[in-house]
Amino acid sequence: MVPNLDKLIGISTYCTKTEGTGGKIKSTPEQFFVSEILRKSTHNKISSSGSYTVYKLKKQGIDTNHALSDIFTKYGLRLKALGLKDANATTEQYVCDMTTGRSTDTLVTNRYTLEKIGLVQKPLTKKDMIGNHFKIKIEDANFSKVSQFTYHEKILNFFGYQRFGSKRPVSHLIGKAILQKNFDHAVETLLSFTSEYDLPHNNKIREMLKDKSNYSKVFDQVPTQMDIERIVLDQMISHGDPLKALRAIPIQLRRFFVQAFQSFVYNQTISKAYEFGEDLIQPQQGDVCFDEDDNLGRYQNDPKQRLAIPLVGYSYSKKNRFDSFISEILVEQQITPKEFFVKEMQEASEEGGFRQAIMSCQDFTINEPYVDFTLSRGSYATILLREIIKPSDPVAAGF
Repeated sequence: MVPNLDKLIGISTYCTKTEGTGGKIKSTPEQFFVSEILRKSTHNKISSSGSYTVYKLKKQGIDTNHALSDIFTKYGLRLKALGLKDANATTEQYVCDMTTGRSTDTLVTNRYTLEKIGLVQKPLTKKDMIGNHFKIKIEDANFSKVSQFTYHEKILNFFGYQRFGSKRPVSHLIGKAILQKNFDHAVETLLSFTSEYDLPHNNKIREMLKDKSNYSKVFDQVPTQMDIERIVLDQMISHGDPLKALRAIPIQLRRFFVQAFQSFVYNQTISKAYEFGEDLIQPQQGDVCFDEDDNLGRYQNDPKQRLAIPLVGYSYSKKNRFDSFISEILVEQQITPKEFFVKEMQEASEEGGFRQAIMSCQDFTINEPYVDFTLSRGSYATILLREIIKPSDPVAAGF
């Protein structure tokens, strides 16, 4: 039985037959460790000379966007991450300075450390990162059942809970409102959407924020960790313009909201395709695939090619065998591909693209109570763990 939270983010199926092990994760950030893996050729490019500085960012208790924002505010370094990492984890990732001629050796705070690795001639991009290695503790699990799980299982490459908000799955709903140019509804959703998984105190504040006349009265009660809500609320109190209020949010997050809705459509697409019986493992003639170097192309009967599923955007083409599912979802959501271009907020527009259908997992090992494994770039450890644990309540289980 798939939990309701999964359905809220577009996941309606499991793809493994093994019995769930039970248990929980992320009781402390130290129990969920992830480190990025760069391409060997990229490592070789990092040297003592170059125009752009590469750092290793080690953090705990803060997500990537907030860490980079803090570094920019305090130290003036405009850094770009290759991937996003969760707050409730211990993480190591590579970031690159996007301006030339500026660098620092080491920065240390109570939540992150920034260590200079070297220099490169061109800024790193997400393609320089090939995957992530994980070491995760599963507490209170039946490890005899864990041992029955094998990483050779073909796991659907869903976007994970973090993409939408585990305790408050709202990011995609904000993104959808932006695409529909209903900016007033986007603000209302961001400020006042309540969730059964959120803290009672937070829900109480959000209930009060459903009435715009309460904005000024409630502002001082909004906790500092609701920093985005405070930004938008402050803007709405100042001028009441929802579009201007949304554009006060950092650009990465505005894009993230639209990408979250794109991710929701993708999750629904592979859920429906899997349940319908489409072959998501073996590519077919006419399919778009990734090759071993992550380049996109048509299927050429190459066993190293991996099936790619469309990510809908304003350049989406209906010429693919998954269009019947995608078109049905878009009709249900009252969205068209063209609406992924937002004239009023062009910086958040999404052209579209492709995502690997099946997760690539390597080196899966069990050292009770830990599991170790490596996933390709963009895949979520929580999606693999979801298939192992099969939690009845993902939030209570740490997801």
